[in-house]
Amino acid sequence: MAEALPIAWLNGRLLPIAEARISPLDRGFLFADAVYEMIPAYAGRPLLLDAHLARLGRSLAALQIPDPLDEAGWKQLLQSLIDANGGGDLAIYLQVSRGADTGRDHLPPAALEPTVFAMATRAPPPAGAIAAITASDERWAHCDIKSTGLLANVLARARAEAAGAREAILLRDGWLTEGASSSVIVVVGGTLLRRPGGPEVLPGTTTDLVVRLADEAGYRCRQEPVSEARLRAADEIWITSAMRGVAAVVRLDGEPVGSGEPGPVWQTVAAMYEDYKYGRR
Repeated sequence: MAEALPIAWLNGRLLPIAEARISPLDRGFLFADAVYEMIPAYAGRPLLLDAHLARLGRSLAALQIPDPLDEAGWKQLLQSLIDANGGGDLAIYLQVSRGADTGRDHLPPAALEPTVFAMATRAPPPAGAIAAITASDERWAHCDIKSTGLLANVLARARAEAAGAREAILLRDGWLTEGASSSVIVVVGGTLLRRPGGPEVLPGTTTDLVVRLADEAGYRCRQEPVSEARLRAADEIWITSAMRGVAAVVRLDGEPVGSGEPGPVWQTVAAMYEDYKYGRR
């Protein structure tokens, strides 16, 4: 990932990222008692901002962390950070923790002021075609909350990297959940298959857009469980995420997916996504 850009946001103000400091007693640092969002911006314009802020609100509510800003406040924060770093194509990382305590106690106190941090990096180029591995899903039972407690995800991505792959596609009891840092769409016979929502998977803002674009192109999506066998026999496998957009998995565990090249459905939908993110449709 690209290095952080010079200006960050911390607790109400812009400042050089080298000067950003939090307390070692911050509960995000001690307990991963925090949530986050990764928001892409293209040509200085945040993409799917309302959907990202809605998901942030759901995550905060699930952890009973009071939302420190209203919608207008979040939008002003993000735009000021984008402008301060020169605009263009950016990845905005936004994190809210429960705040800094006076000691270390598993039970959070009743009233802490949340810690709000945001930083920017340059957006990566479109991911295109990638290789992936499968891995056992060892995460906690509330993956629908976008928590900063990502150790299992980090280890899965490290295993993928060691195998020469870009992503780990996670399986639980023989069924697809999602990627270590992405959602997964399987294409069978021109139909998109997507795991239904639930605590095992994060609601995907980018996935929702990709499914909508596919529908515009005449490709339908069904929400249903996907077995490991069906995953491995798929015509196409895609991963979607805020910063990767929609990428085609062309090799899975060293074996080709379909023809071993990005498939025709992906070619159509990926082009539509690139147009959408720059406001060309």
